[in-house]
Amino acid sequence: MTRDRSVRIGIIGLGGIGTYHAERLTEGDATLVGGMDVDAGARAEFAERFAAETFADESDLYDGVDAVLVTTPNRFHEQYAVSALEAGLDVLLEKPLAHTLDSAEAIAAAAETAEGFCMVGFNNRFAAAAEVLTHYREEGRFGDVRHVEANFVRRRGIPGRGSWFTSKGASGGGALIDVGVHAIDLAMHFLDFPDVEEVTGTTRSEFGNREEYAYVDMWGEDDGPDGFDVDDSVSAFVRGTDDETLSLEAAWATNRPPSNDFYVRGTEGGAHLDRETGELTLYESGTGGSHHLTNTEVSTREVDTHQAEQAAFIRAVEAGEPPERNTVQQALVVQRIIDAIYRSSETGQAVQLHSEDVPAAREPVEAAQVD
Repeated sequence: MTRDRSVRIGIIGLGGIGTYHAERLTEGDATLVGGMDVDAGARAEFAERFAAETFADESDLYDGVDAVLVTTPNRFHEQYAVSALEAGLDVLLEKPLAHTLDSAEAIAAAAETAEGFCMVGFNNRFAAAAEVLTHYREEGRFGDVRHVEANFVRRRGIPGRGSWFTSKGASGGGALIDVGVHAIDLAMHFLDFPDVEEVTGTTRSEFGNREEYAYVDMWGEDDGPDGFDVDDSVSAFVRGTDDETLSLEAAWATNRPPSNDFYVRGTEGGAHLDRETGELTLYESGTGGSHHLTNTEVSTREVDTHQAEQAAFIRAVEAGEPPERNTVQQALVVQRIIDAIYRSSETGQAVQLHSEDVPAAREPVEAAQVD
């Protein structure tokens, strides 16, 4: 049966993540019309690989699409997300919302008055095990979720030193804004985005600035410490107004085993989600028959999280309604937490956030799509 690829999509930013999204779009229920990049080489490679038209100016792309995916370096998120929203298009914007809080607020302001909508690319929420954990939390199986331990730690995983990832001007930060942002978003999602009151944290630059940095794998070329001016690890703690808490460990490089996992602790039960393996374990207790503890292993289907995220975006574009998850307001809360962690690290003091600083972000979550 032939698919009706009615939604026309363009991609802005034709590097690695843009190409990754394009591969999945060609397998989905939308038409990849073309792409835009300021780099002529990237345009030529993309055009040849996907048989799609490419442009050096975003306005030329906007004329032929219904929606765009913005996959540029963080510094350019505001430029392209805002211009696309002003053109009446729907936008799927790769995480983080922006490289700075001011820029993130500008995107949120544009989205509030735009004809189209902006969805933010926190794809980890679409993992099957994360969907199941969210389902159990919503039905009350864990009681009141009070704390989430969030870990996204690499032992040696700094992106290519000298790339835009390791330049504060282009990225806005290092490990915190690259991988920590995923951990914060998923943890806040499991907590149902409580109102945040206080943030404290410490960021470190202990490995990327070394002349002799030991590594086995690196995402890109290594141009040495001169191309590195960001953090490579962070420890942080977030407290909500009703004493919900989130502890964060995130790192590109550190001397401990890698981990990408979450412990969710509630008053009636808890869970452990390993993002690397997809394993989900539930921890419960009871007094029936005798006092007892139960550990339940949950098996799920494997899901391509970026493809599932795209499918949710495309459904929203087709419906003409903004999606109920991965909203700009939720991404803005995450950005405010990141900004507060950096400020806390600079001053050595906890940063107080007030309700007017962090707007409520709770949203009804769409039904799980794990087929």
